[in-house]
Amino acid sequence: MRLDRGSRLCLLGALLLAPGLSQAAATVAHGVDAAALSLWWGLPFAAMLLSIALLPLFAPGLWHHHQGKIAGGWALLFLLPFSAIYGAGVTADAALHTLLQEYLPFVLLLTALYTVSGGIAVRGNLHGSPAQNTALLAIGTVLASVMGTTGAAMLMVRPVIRANDARKHNAHVLVFFIFLVANAGGALTPLGDPPLFLGFLKGVDFFWTLRHLFAPTALLCALLLAVFYLLDRWSWRREDERKRVDPSPDSPIRIIGAWNVLWLAAIVAAVLLSGVWKPGVGVPVFGQTLELQNLVRDVALVVVALLSLRTTPVEAREENHFNWGPMIEVGKLFLGIFLTIIPVIAILRAGGDGALAGLVRLTSDAQGQPVSAAYFWLTGLLSSFLDNAPTYLVFFNLAGGDAAHLMAQATTLVAISAGAVFMGAMTYIGNAPNFMVKAIAEHRGVRMPSFFGYMGWSFAVLLPAFAILDLVFFR
Repeated sequence: MRLDRGSRLCLLGALLLAPGLSQAAATVAHGVDAAALSLWWGLPFAAMLLSIALLPLFAPGLWHHHQGKIAGGWALLFLLPFSAIYGAGVTADAALHTLLQEYLPFVLLLTALYTVSGGIAVRGNLHGSPAQNTALLAIGTVLASVMGTTGAAMLMVRPVIRANDARKHNAHVLVFFIFLVANAGGALTPLGDPPLFLGFLKGVDFFWTLRHLFAPTALLCALLLAVFYLLDRWSWRREDERKRVDPSPDSPIRIIGAWNVLWLAAIVAAVLLSGVWKPGVGVPVFGQTLELQNLVRDVALVVVALLSLRTTPVEAREENHFNWGPMIEVGKLFLGIFLTIIPVIAILRAGGDGALAGLVRLTSDAQGQPVSAAYFWLTGLLSSFLDNAPTYLVFFNLAGGDAAHLMAQATTLVAISAGAVFMGAMTYIGNAPNFMVKAIAEHRGVRMPSFFGYMGWSFAVLLPAFAILDLVFFR
């Protein structure tokens, strides 16, 4: 099945989710002196990220037809030289660890969320007044932490577009939709945004994000909703009401595929169970020990996905244009990212003794204590252009990589989490749903800003809001 550019990028962040790489890097470090690793080992990782960010924009045909080969090539550029120098056993053990411990569990979670959210369709027509638009964005923002930013965006974007299809100036509605529903709203649970699930897999408590990110998330979302309402009200008043003819027929709001709400709750329960139930039972598989609670979670996710497929009406998935193309692309590119980042994480774990000692110094004061504001802005800067999931991993490990320690020093982990989640909204390529929303909106006739036009919006609206967060929470 041939996908358009937007579909190819709709799960950009998801295909960058390499949740177990810090553990894999530790495995490498057991056989290699990480402090002796050169930054040249990070070249395949950098090339992989740049390929994902730039090739779909500037060489879409090449990327569409050969993305798997490109990802495989960058992975081999790391694996083969590393095996030749440090040994095939060390390299294979690290790769197998990430595959069994992290790759498969995350792909299963992503597939379950993608399947369930793709089976919930909202029908009906609203009239996009400023108050209704603000309410729709607020609802989507709340849903993002429950069903993920991608799921919430898929569920809400079409009703929002239909509500505003009578308005001449409506692109700003979708821009703020990306800010709120596709990014900021996902900050409260590990299901909300990929970086937070990576933290959960590394040992961050499931409810830690809700307790510690609620205040910055509430402040940011309140600021953005207030700015949106004022802007949308001004735009609404500019339009001639006599020329505002709604092309969508009036019909009552109804949800198709409501069974998937139950399956969504089952996903939350399965993930939560794996975080609180610790039976201490391990199952050996190919030299790796898989914990029983994680196996139970993964089996439950498979069952939930199958039940969703069985109980969802066909019309619901047709309404959402559901297909497996994005998940296939995830499988092609995911391996490239989590393999090539292994040496980068190992270098970061070496701290001041490693090749990235300069970066370590930027995030610490003269006494060696972490500078939360630096973590917030550096994590956010990279998240804006390289996707927030691997960026979270980089700075999580730069801060020590110990979840218990970071949870105790809450401000640093809050800064990393907030930077990764919030600033993924700065560009179209910063987070998974951003390009998806753009593609769907343009397909429906909305004149969305260009890549740099969107950055103009984000610089004007988001940067001042982030500066306020910095002053309130990280100084």
